[in-house]
This record gives sequence, C-alpha cells and structure tokens, in this order.
Amino acid sequence: MLNRLEMLRIFCTAAEARNFKEAATRLGVSPQAVTRAVKELEHHVGELLFHRNTRHSRITEFGEQLAARARLGLRGVDEIFRRNEEAAASELAGLVRITAPRSLGQYHLPRVLGELGTRYPGLQLDLRLSDQFADVVDEQIDIGVRVGFLRDSRFVARAVAQVPFLIVAAPQLIARCGAPRNLQELAERPTTAVIDPNTGRPWAWFLAQGQQWLPRPPTFATDDTRAEADAVVAGIGFGQLASFLAVPQLRAGRLVEVLPELAPEPWSLYVYRPQRGPVAARIRLVFDRLVDYFADTRCFP
Repeated sequence: MLNRLEMLRIFCTAAEARNFKEAATRLGVSPQAVTRAVKELEHHVGELLFHRNTRHSRITEFGEQLAARARLGLRGVDEIFRRNEEAAASELAGLVRITAPRSLGQYHLPRVLGELGTRYPGLQLDLRLSDQFADVVDEQIDIGVRVGFLRDSRFVARAVAQVPFLIVAAPQLIARCGAPRNLQELAERPTTAVIDPNTGRPWAWFLAQGQQWLPRPPTFATDDTRAEADAVVAGIGFGQLASFLAVPQLRAGRLVEVLPELAPEPWSLYVYRPQRGPVAARIRLVFDRLVDYFADTRCFP
C-alpha cells in the first residue's frame, strides 16, 4: 500500500499527463503502478477520478478539483523539506581540521578533500601533514588519519584498512648486486631508512614474528617516507615501504619485492576523532567520507 503523499504525487502527475503511460514515464515507474495508485486513491475518496478505457483516460470534474487541492498541499510539503535541506546544507559549512602522515596526505588526502570542497563550497578544510603524533586536543584537530597504533583510548576510531609493509628494490639495483636470499645477505646490500621525527633516530624495519631490524649504516636516510620511496625507485638501496607507496611502483615494474617471508603482520589504518561530545554535521561528513575512501581498495591499494 502506498503512503498518501506518494499516492497524491502519482495522481497529480497522471492528471497533468496525456495518459497513464506518459505519467509512468515521467515518474520512472510502470503504467501498472500508476493505475494501482489511482484506484487506491479512488477507493479512499469514494469518487471516480478518471474516465478510462484500454486506450484513453480523461480526468473527471471531481478529479480536476481534487488535483488542484492536491497540488497546493504538495507544494506546502515540498517547501517544508526544501527549508530543511537548506538548513542542513548550512550546517555543512565551516572549519574542519585534519591531521595525517605526510606520505598519505601528499597524495590521497588532497584528492578526497578536493572532492568534498567542490561539493560543499562552505567547508573550510585545514590539513596538517606530519609524521609526529599530533595532540589532537591541544591542537584542536577534528579528525586524524594514522597508520599503526593509537596511543589514546579515548579516541573514536575506525580501523578501515590493512597496510602491509614490503621489502622492495629497483630492478636495476637487483641486476647490479643481486637479490638477497636472507636477512644476512640483505645486511650486505645498500639500504634506506626513515628518521623518526619523535626521536631523531632511524626507524627499525618491522619483520615477521615481531622481529625488528635496523640497517647499519643505511645508504640513504630521510625524515620523509615518500622521499625514501623515490630513493628506492631510483635504485639507491633496498627499502621497506608501506603498501600504498610500494604497490603502484610494483604494478608499474619500477620495483620488485624481495624476501616476502620476512613481511610483518599488516598494520591498521585508522580514521579517528577525539571523544568530545556531540559531533558537528560538517565533521561527521568529512569523517565518514575518509572512512569510505580508505576502505575502498580501488582508491587505496
């Protein structure tokens, strides 16, 4: 059974159209659906609304009067919803502060935030890229993206993707010095490292079964993971890269994976926000869009 509002919409469209088939085309439904709605409305009002046969339909005088009243009522309902939609749109405006690691933010975040900014021009998006752990409360951050571990259990966090870490090298480097068969042979080859901005020391490589390994000394070190990825692609050394940095290069043939048996368990990618009571519509909008984006393997390998 149709609700009364939908029944009136179908009836008014049928009253304006030349026949039920045209009304159905306008509404994107079948002619039978229009016929059922009209019959149901006739049952409710106790009057014939159309004179009809197998080929033609003509609205009755009572039907014309009812259609005129129904149009006024529908316009009033539409106005109510239009004002609610305008009010909701006004809530999707204002400042949203986001923090993310550089390697994610330099490529993925501008894409998804750019789409949101185009669709909701009232949004003000403030993106802060840093590999240091941000104090989201002190820095008034609304949303964060983080790969690895979250230190604060008070966060509202969604684990939306798994990020493997791969040991890779450029084909030209492997051709020059050979692919290592074990960790001892890897230690004899040039390697890269990322400097932990929180300590100033190189990050250890995380390996299978909870092991950690520190290349000494690395051939190339940097505090930027994307710069490390570029150095590995250039053939400077073997590196351990997150999948979102390595997979596109592997697919393009610019990198080769080695020692896959040493790969650690994947890390989780979290989208999170502080637990600070009610959430503004604009923040929920951005939070939900980031969750959808990073959960989609077509966007985030």
